[in-house]
Formats: sequence, C-alpha cells, structure tokens
Amino acid sequence: MNSDKRPREFYVLAAFFALFVLFLYGPLSAILILSFQGPNGGLTFPLNGVSLHWFGNLFEQQAVGDFGGSFRRSFALGVMVMVVTVVVSLLAGLAFRRKFAGSTALFYLSVASLVVPSIIISLGIGVLFSQLGLQPAWYSSGFGAHLTWTLPFGVLIMFAIFNRFSPSYEEAARDLGATSWQTFRHVVLPMIAPPLIGVGLFGFTLSYDEFARTLMTSGTYNTLPLEIYGMTTNVTTPVLYALGTVTTLFSFLVIAGTLGLIIAMNRRRGRA
Repeated sequence: MNSDKRPREFYVLAAFFALFVLFLYGPLSAILILSFQGPNGGLTFPLNGVSLHWFGNLFEQQAVGDFGGSFRRSFALGVMVMVVTVVVSLLAGLAFRRKFAGSTALFYLSVASLVVPSIIISLGIGVLFSQLGLQPAWYSSGFGAHLTWTLPFGVLIMFAIFNRFSPSYEEAARDLGATSWQTFRHVVLPMIAPPLIGVGLFGFTLSYDEFARTLMTSGTYNTLPLEIYGMTTNVTTPVLYALGTVTTLFSFLVIAGTLGLIIAMNRRRGRA
C-alpha cells in the first residue's frame, strides 16, 4: 500500500515544483525572447526578425539613459554593503555568543528595521540629510538605507550559525596551545566560511535590486533599479527587455560563482 502511495506523492510534488518554476521563470523567458527582436520589432509577439540590435542600444546614453553608470553605481554600492554586512554580522554573531547587559534590547533594535516599511525608512533618511544640510547620494544616504535592510538578515543568519556551533572545537585548539586569534583564524573561520559567503551574497543581492529604500536616498544619480523604473515610463522599444536579460544573466553569474566558491571550499576542507 505504501509503495503505491509514494510514487503518486512524488509525481504530485514534481508537478507542483514544475508549476512553481514555470510561474517563477515564465515571465523571464518571455523577456529573454523579446530582447532578441529585430531592429523594427516591438514590445509584443510575434518576433519581427532576430538580432542583437537592442543589446547594442543599451550603451547608447541618448537612447535609453545612463545604463552603464547606473550599473556601476549599483555594483559598487552592492560590494560596499556586502563587505560591511559580512563584517558587522560576523562581529555581532561572535559578540552575542555570550550574554551581556542590554543584549536583548540591542537585538530587537537591530532587527526593528525589518518591520518598518521600506519607503518610510527611505523618506526618513532623505529628510534627515536635508535637515542637516547634506546632499543625499547613493554612496552615503543610500548606503546607510541599504544597510538597514541587509544587516538584520545577516545578523539573524550568523546567530543561527553560532547557535549550532560547538565550542568544543575552540576548547580543543586552546588545549593545544593556540591563541584566541589562532583559534579564530584556523578553526572558527574555516568552519563558518561557507555560510559567511552566503551572508555576503545575500547582502549584495538585496542591495543590488533594492528600489524602495533607494528612492529618496540616491540623490542626483540613479542606481540600476531606479534607472529601470525610469525606463519603463519613457522607453517603448525592446531595449528594456535587453536590459532585463543582461541584469538577469549577471545575477545568475554572481549566484553561480558564489556557489562554486562554496563547493570548492567544502571540498578543500573535506580533503584536509
């Protein structure tokens, strides 16, 4: 009886997963196909020829806006946010391994920004900069706004990692004469490196595609999500789809590179 049910359950779950993937990537496949429209193609099917014409137009500022500049700004901002998120999350995870005065209040304060609407945080930071006589910019006010989004996630992930981390490894290292720094460098860090890389990827991707918290804090120059939003209001050619294809492929490359790095580190640790 059980042998009859198991295949049925498997096919039901497989069908559900296939529908989920179709729902998730179906719109992306349409954008991918339409981005290869011919020079006289439009925003809808059928295709009017096949070409790379609209990919070339991406870098023509007079036609579609400052795509190259907005991409560089988003990439630089994502890297800045990633580095700070990794460092602060790691330090917070190490600090909260022991109880200290005010730790509970500090924890709830650090994750409070998750329950506040993103646009309210963006508006508040923008107003604060204006009141202080400072000019909002993507590398200052935008940077701070993104950290209010990425840091809580990074801190929560590191808390979960260290809650499952056995202190016996550190005790064994100290028994063998290792200093605190040597214990962290050669024992703790290699063991938490894969999830720490995951925190970095999480921070980068959250910052790279953040729109609401950037809206009031980016200043004069747009990041990539703001540039894409601006393009939807004035671009009536498939160049918008070409941009969607390029940014999607870039996201997949970042994810694939990160996963490859994690797999390589796990294999190296396994051989060691």
